[in-house]
Amino acid sequence: MKPDKQAPTDRGYAVSIIFFILGLGTLLPWNFFMTATKYFVERLNTTEWHNGTIITTKDYYFTNWMTLLSQLPLLFFTLLNSFLYQWLSEKVRIGGSLVFIFLLFLLTAVLVTVDMEDDTFFSITMTTIWFINSFGAVLQGSLFGLVGLLPQKYSAVFMSGQGLAGTFAAVAMLLAIFSDVDPNSAALGYFITPCVGTVITLLSYILLPHIVSLALSADHWATLMEIDRLNSHTNGSAILDHADAESKQALHTLKPTEAQDTKSSVLNILKKIWVMAFCVTFVFTVTLSVFPVVTVDVQSEFGGSWKKYFTPVCCFLVFNLMDWFGRTITSVVQWPPKESRLFPGLVVVRVIFIPLLMMCNVQNRAYLPVLFSHDAAFVILMILFSGSSGYFVCLSMSYAPQLVEPRDAERAGALMTFFLALGLSLGAALAFPLRALI
Repeated sequence: MKPDKQAPTDRGYAVSIIFFILGLGTLLPWNFFMTATKYFVERLNTTEWHNGTIITTKDYYFTNWMTLLSQLPLLFFTLLNSFLYQWLSEKVRIGGSLVFIFLLFLLTAVLVTVDMEDDTFFSITMTTIWFINSFGAVLQGSLFGLVGLLPQKYSAVFMSGQGLAGTFAAVAMLLAIFSDVDPNSAALGYFITPCVGTVITLLSYILLPHIVSLALSADHWATLMEIDRLNSHTNGSAILDHADAESKQALHTLKPTEAQDTKSSVLNILKKIWVMAFCVTFVFTVTLSVFPVVTVDVQSEFGGSWKKYFTPVCCFLVFNLMDWFGRTITSVVQWPPKESRLFPGLVVVRVIFIPLLMMCNVQNRAYLPVLFSHDAAFVILMILFSGSSGYFVCLSMSYAPQLVEPRDAERAGALMTFFLALGLSLGAALAFPLRALI
């Protein structure tokens, strides 16, 4: 007998809403720092007058370093998280990560009001980015493992929440720019927003076990408990701490041989999910190689007030809206199927976006020509680029747990998170030479 992975009754969609908020919270750190690139660049790349000429005193290449120092700890700590789960409970990993992310965001908000030398500010900011993404990696890996225990629809909801995090950050930046307050006050309000979002995410996680116990019927609790038993950790799962007596009694009716099934080795799981692992790695390698390092430097061919809105709207808002749309539509459309060879083929075809986006109106440039100077061409490319990224990432992450036995679903989810981080890191590293080629 295998656990029934059909979606249980989710009264009032309470569990789905909680997982959507958790997905949103996992990518708030990366997206808020990435969308605030203009603020950091303007603060660091100061200028001075010399003999009537404006001279930039120092270029910190903030976008390049931010991308690299975001993804390296993500890769390292995602791998480390596969060992941490044996020593730290899920509550400590998820709850503790959210607390530290909140404190680091609070530090970033405070620094807006503090005058300091550029080198000091750059060093503190990069250190903050490193640690905030380290905790974010532990948080994301733990939540992917947790959602892997549940039916597939919750994975889609979780990924949809992640997709909306970027849109949330882009809208917050647009509101900050649109406001009439001074730049420092706008930046302060901008960075306080993810502090509030992180607190809401932490409260949602604390409420999750209680919401699950109220929303799911007792027979489905027995299903979840069986899956958890087969995937048991030293410290267990917080979701299943609130099972009622009837559900616990249902678990005791399982055959001993079923309850004692052992999990497959990592190698055996990889043999089953390697295609999906390749797909998620390749998608993010392509995406991070040009976004945001290349796309953030695309300039509008029009002047006026539109110029200051062009990057927040056409680069960040368009990307994140379409990425969210691509992730969300997988709950309705799942094509190609997971067994199809067309699926990895379409993933590889996305590499064409790299040269296409590099030949948009990226400034400054020294080597490549501009083939797509019009704003509309850049927007169309971004729509296709980001929509396909979100769609294929979500399908890859959703398909992988379906390719293994239910008892191995959590480990498959954790492994896929590692390959997701690997793709992000490879893309971030590739961004340096690609930007130099332009």
